[in-house]
Amino acid sequence: MTKKIVAIGGGENGRKMADGTFAPYETGPMDIEIINITEKTHPNFLFIAHTIPTEEGQENYFETMQRIYGEKYGCECKLLKTTDLTNKQLVNELIEWADIIYEGGGNTLDMIALWKESGFDKTLRSAWEAGKVMCGVSAGANCWFKECSSDSLQIKFGKDQPLIMVECIGLVDGLFVPHCDAPGRHDNAKDLLKTSNQIGLSLSNCAALEIIDDKYRLITSDASNYGFEAYGLKSYWENGKYIEERINSSIEFKPLSELLSRNIIMKNKNDIKECER
Repeated sequence: MTKKIVAIGGGENGRKMADGTFAPYETGPMDIEIINITEKTHPNFLFIAHTIPTEEGQENYFETMQRIYGEKYGCECKLLKTTDLTNKQLVNELIEWADIIYEGGGNTLDMIALWKESGFDKTLRSAWEAGKVMCGVSAGANCWFKECSSDSLQIKFGKDQPLIMVECIGLVDGLFVPHCDAPGRHDNAKDLLKTSNQIGLSLSNCAALEIIDDKYRLITSDASNYGFEAYGLKSYWENGKYIEERINSSIEFKPLSELLSRNIIMKNKNDIKECER
């Protein structure tokens, strides 16, 4: 079966804000592509808001996603809550039913711990191998990679906490960094990669990696709300130097092995930066 991942670095999804207004809808091109690669007109959309600690929070998040995937794009939508994970029959039925499995943003660290404790990480791997579209934003993008940069401690304990590395479920090698345009993310990736054997894959808001089997491409949407063009970066340490390469958006797919290699693949020297240790 074709293996499919769409990992979104960040961006607003049109959620309702505390003051009653709605955030902009910035992830449209990614949502449309997620649906397109199911090769179904009205695919089944399963939301797993396991980054959110409360059942009420998960249901509120699901309402936003249902407005997008259900009302806007005509998918049938269901929610698999954290409290449902003990019901193995229900879990298996929903995973079998789903064409799309989407995790939202939030606390990566606790989500991964929950998945590994319950065995749901293995269920998700099997779903990926069966051809389901595995996707999500921020923490919901982190989870598919070997490692990630996470603000989970900040979410739980406050902004004075550090960004940390979390070992995720490893469908794809690489250290994923969401919201890499945010303060501290770039330096954190640089530090984490000193002790990691992975390639750093950093995405700004409004950028996503689409990985189909052994090919990839970068998808972007309008990031003018943030004052820049959405982007991706590949980074790693080589011979005492920190190398950064721009990942350019593309209609065409490219070999994933090149993205995950330490060989410099960009042709334009302006796309490459070297930093002394």
